[in-house]
Amino acid sequence: MVIRVYVASSTGSVAVKKHQQAVVGFLEANRISFQEVDITMLEEQRLWMYRHIPRDKLPEKGNPLPPQIFNEERYCGDYEDFFLSKENNTVFAFLGLTSKAQLKDSDS
Repeated sequence: MVIRVYVASSTGSVAVKKHQQAVVGFLEANRISFQEVDITMLEEQRLWMYRHIPRDKLPEKGNPLPPQIFNEERYCGDYEDFFLSKENNTVFAFLGLTSKAQLKDSDS
Protein backbone atom coordinates (compact mmCIF):
# COMPACT_ATOMS: atom_id res chain seq x y z
CA MET A 1 0.00 0.00 0.00
CA VAL A 2 1.29 3.40 -0.95
CA ILE A 3 -0.07 6.55 0.61
CA ARG A 4 0.10 9.37 -1.93
CA VAL A 5 -0.27 13.01 -0.99
CA TYR A 6 -1.00 15.19 -4.01
CA VAL A 7 0.51 18.65 -3.46
CA ALA A 8 1.20 21.82 -5.46
CA SER A 9 4.76 23.08 -5.04
CA SER A 10 3.95 26.40 -6.68
CA THR A 11 0.82 27.79 -5.10
CA GLY A 12 0.09 31.37 -4.15
CA SER A 13 -2.24 30.26 -1.38
CA VAL A 14 -0.78 30.40 2.13
CA ALA A 15 -3.62 28.17 3.37
CA VAL A 16 -2.84 25.46 0.80
CA LYS A 17 0.86 25.59 1.72
CA LYS A 18 0.06 25.27 5.43
CA HIS A 19 -2.37 22.41 4.84
CA GLN A 20 0.19 20.54 2.71
CA GLN A 21 2.89 21.07 5.35
CA ALA A 22 0.55 19.88 8.11
CA VAL A 23 -0.27 16.61 6.32
CA VAL A 24 3.31 15.87 5.22
CA GLY A 25 4.70 16.86 8.63
CA PHE A 26 2.27 14.58 10.44
CA LEU A 27 3.08 11.61 8.20
CA GLU A 28 6.82 12.18 8.63
CA ALA A 29 6.56 12.65 12.40
CA ASN A 30 4.57 9.42 12.72
CA ARG A 31 6.90 7.57 10.35
CA ILE A 32 4.09 6.72 7.96
CA SER A 33 5.52 5.85 4.57
CA PHE A 34 4.12 8.05 1.81
CA GLN A 35 4.84 9.46 -1.61
CA GLU A 36 4.48 13.16 -2.37
CA VAL A 37 3.14 13.85 -5.88
CA ASP A 38 3.53 17.39 -7.22
CA ILE A 39 0.59 18.12 -9.50
CA THR A 40 2.18 21.32 -10.79
CA MET A 41 5.03 19.35 -12.36
CA LEU A 42 3.18 16.29 -13.66
CA GLU A 43 0.07 17.01 -15.75
CA GLU A 44 -0.89 13.32 -16.00
CA GLN A 45 -0.78 13.02 -12.19
CA ARG A 46 -2.98 16.10 -11.76
CA LEU A 47 -5.52 14.68 -14.21
CA TRP A 48 -5.41 11.27 -12.49
CA MET A 49 -6.07 12.96 -9.14
CA TYR A 50 -9.05 14.92 -10.52
CA ARG A 51 -10.57 11.78 -12.09
CA HIS A 52 -10.28 9.75 -8.88
CA ILE A 53 -11.84 12.19 -6.42
CA PRO A 54 -15.46 11.13 -5.79
CA ARG A 55 -18.09 13.46 -7.26
CA ASP A 56 -19.51 14.29 -3.85
CA LYS A 57 -16.08 15.58 -2.75
CA LEU A 58 -15.61 17.91 -5.74
CA PRO A 59 -16.10 21.64 -5.09
CA GLU A 60 -19.12 23.32 -6.64
CA LYS A 61 -16.81 25.66 -8.55
CA GLY A 62 -13.23 25.22 -9.67
CA ASN A 63 -10.89 22.32 -9.06
CA PRO A 64 -10.21 20.47 -5.81
CA LEU A 65 -7.32 22.01 -3.89
CA PRO A 66 -4.32 20.08 -2.62
CA PRO A 67 -3.52 18.30 -0.50
CA GLN A 68 -5.55 15.32 -1.65
CA ILE A 69 -4.75 11.99 -0.05
CA PHE A 70 -5.00 8.51 -1.58
CA ASN A 71 -4.07 4.99 -0.53
CA GLU A 72 -3.14 3.43 -3.88
CA GLU A 73 -6.30 4.09 -5.96
CA ARG A 74 -8.60 4.58 -2.94
CA TYR A 75 -9.47 8.17 -2.14
CA CYS A 76 -8.92 8.94 1.55
CA GLY A 77 -9.85 12.62 1.55
CA ASP A 78 -8.67 16.20 1.54
CA TYR A 79 -7.13 18.33 4.26
CA GLU A 80 -10.44 18.81 6.10
CA ASP A 81 -11.03 15.04 6.21
CA PHE A 82 -7.45 14.50 7.38
CA PHE A 83 -7.79 17.16 10.08
CA LEU A 84 -11.01 15.57 11.41
CA SER A 85 -9.41 12.12 11.51
CA LYS A 86 -6.44 13.58 13.40
CA GLU A 87 -8.77 15.27 15.91
CA ASN A 88 -10.67 11.99 16.37
CA ASN A 89 -7.45 9.96 16.61
CA THR A 90 -8.50 7.84 13.61
CA VAL A 91 -5.72 8.69 11.12
CA PHE A 92 -4.73 5.04 10.54
CA ALA A 93 -8.33 4.15 9.64
CA PHE A 94 -8.63 7.31 7.50
CA LEU A 95 -5.50 6.30 5.57
CA GLY A 96 -6.68 2.71 5.24
CA LEU A 97 -3.73 1.40 7.24
CA THR A 98 -4.41 -1.68 9.31
CA SER A 99 -1.16 -2.01 11.21
CA LYS A 100 2.03 -0.30 12.20
CA ALA A 101 3.85 -2.66 9.83
CA GLN A 102 3.28 0.03 7.22
CA LEU A 103 5.41 2.55 9.09
CA LYS A 104 8.88 3.58 7.92
CA ASP A 105 11.82 1.99 9.73
CA SER A 106 9.59 0.45 12.36
CA ASP A 107 11.51 -0.60 15.46
CA SER A 108 8.71 -2.86 16.68
